[in-house]
Amino acid sequence: MLDIVFSHSYFYKFDLKQWKNKTPYPPLGTLYAASYLRENGYNIGLYDTNLLDSPLGIELHLKLHNPKIFVLYDDGFNYLTKMCLTTMREAAFEMIKIAKHYNCIVVACSSDSTDNYEKYLGEGADYIIQGEGEITLKELVDAIENNESTSNIQGIVYKNDDEIIVNNKRTVLRDLDELPMPAWDLVDIESYRNIWETAGNKFTLNIVTTRGCPYKCNWCAKPIYGNRYNSHSPEYITKHIKYLKKTYGVNRFWMCDDIFGLKPNWVQNFNKELKKEQLSISYYIQSRVDLLLKEDTIDALAESGLEEVWVGAESGSQSILDAMDKGTTVDQIYKATRLLKEKKVRVAFFIQFGYLGETKDDITKTIKMIKELLPDNLGISVSYPLPGTKFYDKVKDDLKLKANWTDSDDLAMMFKGTFNSKYYKKLHRYVHKEYRKSQAVYFFKEIFKAPNRSSFSKIRAMALYFYYAPSAYFNRIELGRIKNNNH
Repeated sequence: MLDIVFSHSYFYKFDLKQWKNKTPYPPLGTLYAASYLRENGYNIGLYDTNLLDSPLGIELHLKLHNPKIFVLYDDGFNYLTKMCLTTMREAAFEMIKIAKHYNCIVVACSSDSTDNYEKYLGEGADYIIQGEGEITLKELVDAIENNESTSNIQGIVYKNDDEIIVNNKRTVLRDLDELPMPAWDLVDIESYRNIWETAGNKFTLNIVTTRGCPYKCNWCAKPIYGNRYNSHSPEYITKHIKYLKKTYGVNRFWMCDDIFGLKPNWVQNFNKELKKEQLSISYYIQSRVDLLLKEDTIDALAESGLEEVWVGAESGSQSILDAMDKGTTVDQIYKATRLLKEKKVRVAFFIQFGYLGETKDDITKTIKMIKELLPDNLGISVSYPLPGTKFYDKVKDDLKLKANWTDSDDLAMMFKGTFNSKYYKKLHRYVHKEYRKSQAVYFFKEIFKAPNRSSFSKIRAMALYFYYAPSAYFNRIELGRIKNNNH
């Protein structure tokens, strides 16, 4: 018998775009919470749903282990959980119902349950944890075990008869090194490795060095870790990496921070710690172009093993960046991209179309930037209103028919933008083709100048030019037709 069974509500197979990538990551946030409760004396287990194809399997697990408490604790470091996809919400509700059938006290902690606590309580959850969860969860479980009142526990929402009680928020944890390392032993690491390697990808594990983000982009929600920015020490992260390398033979990592290396000199000290421990790794991160341009940041990142950086470029139009309260400039995007390429670091762009007030000219500027800078990878989306943001407040009256995407490839416009969903979905395909076409032209020129620099991937990209060129041409014609019909 277990005291607590942990689970979460993300299923890669329910999100076909993500499952097709064959790069799944274990539920890191869940593993942190499980580790913390175990360190505090509780007998815990994990039902990891990431690689499963149905929430119904939880029934056998609960029947076998008969826990008193079932904790649905989503991985707050997986940006996909912020999107509150309806397929995952439905799975969460199914698991809650099953857990209640087995007389479990049900606790939910996720972006979606934070934003929609009424729905989760309505489906049978007993408590919702809002924000950072480890300390709150321990206090809640202690109270349940000791038959004490939960009325003074910060950070929870619950029902008292028919009244919903929302307790005061909890201050975020400042010293992250107080937390034990995640409970990696609860996950079947080999099942993850097999998916990566069978698809021809180098196995990578996810770790996090920080919590929160201090920037104020008005479309970005922070329901779990907030606007405060707190960091593990370089020593803690180096110890974590050393453990994962020794235990699982992993030396490639996805640093899944919202913003990596923001704290002054953190990256430089991390580089020193890796050298001290003689650890050679490769990793990739998310960052901001203005941050990357500070002092010797890029040099230290490259030296410590940085392979690729995803930057929130968002738009090639300064007016759109300003409207988003992004706090960066198009000029910084150009400078940081070129500097990273000089250091042989791959650059990838997050691009966002459809923001309020976007014009055809703004779109043209963004496409021009992509074709000129030729990032090594590209992620294109349309603006997505998340509860708790200024952007959401501006468009919430338009969200009556649809407030969440079904999966991450939905790309539906849920508010009244300049163009409709059909236009932006076609634009998504068109921009990718223009990008691939421009990339092929670049490789043609490069190999003409230096034939010895050719590779299979470059030759393949060049051959695909003859597909992308005519396809992009017809997409452009169709975009014009959809645009005219939109008005």
